[in-house]
Amino acid sequence: MEFNAYIGLDVHKETIAIAIAETGRTGDIHFHGEIANTPDAVGRMLKKLGGRYGKLHFVYEAGPCGYGLYRQINSAGHVCEVVSPAHTPRRAGDRVKTDRRDSVLLGRLSRAGELTSVWVPDEAHEAMRDLIRAREAATKELRQVRQRIQGFLLRHGRRYAGAVWKKQHRVWLANQTFNHPAQQIAFQTYLNAMDQAIERKDLIQTQIEALVPEWSLGPVVDALQALRGVALVVAAGVVAEIGDMRRFEHPRQLMAFLGLVPGEHSSGSKRKLTGITKAGSIVARRLIVEAAWAYRMPAKIGQTIMLRQQSLATPIRDVAWKAQVRLCARYRRMLARGKKAPIVITAIARELVGFIWAIGQQVKLKAFNE
Repeated sequence: MEFNAYIGLDVHKETIAIAIAETGRTGDIHFHGEIANTPDAVGRMLKKLGGRYGKLHFVYEAGPCGYGLYRQINSAGHVCEVVSPAHTPRRAGDRVKTDRRDSVLLGRLSRAGELTSVWVPDEAHEAMRDLIRAREAATKELRQVRQRIQGFLLRHGRRYAGAVWKKQHRVWLANQTFNHPAQQIAFQTYLNAMDQAIERKDLIQTQIEALVPEWSLGPVVDALQALRGVALVVAAGVVAEIGDMRRFEHPRQLMAFLGLVPGEHSSGSKRKLTGITKAGSIVARRLIVEAAWAYRMPAKIGQTIMLRQQSLATPIRDVAWKAQVRLCARYRRMLARGKKAPIVITAIARELVGFIWAIGQQVKLKAFNE
């Protein structure tokens, strides 16, 4: 598609810096100015530049301001791309950074085709991702408050012999008494915070279970639960972070997207592989690594997995069983070769992504308004 101008936007909370790169290799590149980051100001800017140049191509870097600007520009009939800041080329010796320079750089690189765009979710998908990330935040808060409780008890020489965070352990915690009233109040505050965090986490999980059937990617969430170690929360979290898996032509692309492939630092005849790149979503990568631990045991379809697979198509169940046979055997072989468990689990997680991709290719998605 031919554009008459390429517009670089440096987006901030209050302002948007605008630069214009006119079409053609020798086209003029200049800083246009700054506007307020409000829908009305953006609308006036689109009308003004659209009347002057016609068809426009906008670009801005992904950041905390979200995708509202992207949707407004596209709805106005222009084309907008959100690009990855980590993949924006920059000069190594450039030590001056301003909004003006950043917008000009984006405009120039956009015209040259040197920017890497990111996938932008629709509003319904973004809402589900927000809900699932809220559960991740509640889980982190619960883990932190439990660590505070354990630290408090350790400082006062209190130890529980059985399994922690079960019903009996909670009763034991409630029965703990301290000599000074201030210590008793502090400990009770920690317990109350833990109970509130558990309640928030359970409430969010209930809402996820209720909303997944209405989600356009709900069938993918259901299908992924055929895999061992992938229950509702893991499946919904992975799908929310990845989106439509059909946009990846090969499973290796999805593995790289999730940062589960090794890095490389080679020169000449020397080839050196480093640790995994850890690119992409931390949430999705953590969920998949947690799921990979389920493949330590021999391949088996237990009652829980059997119930999850009842309503699924035979090809999906076949992929899930193939994953069990391959990954469980691979875990044992790598351990037998003397590999450390974390390295083995990372390798299992990388291959598990391949099976997740295979299932994602077979599922028919719902229409947005179904």
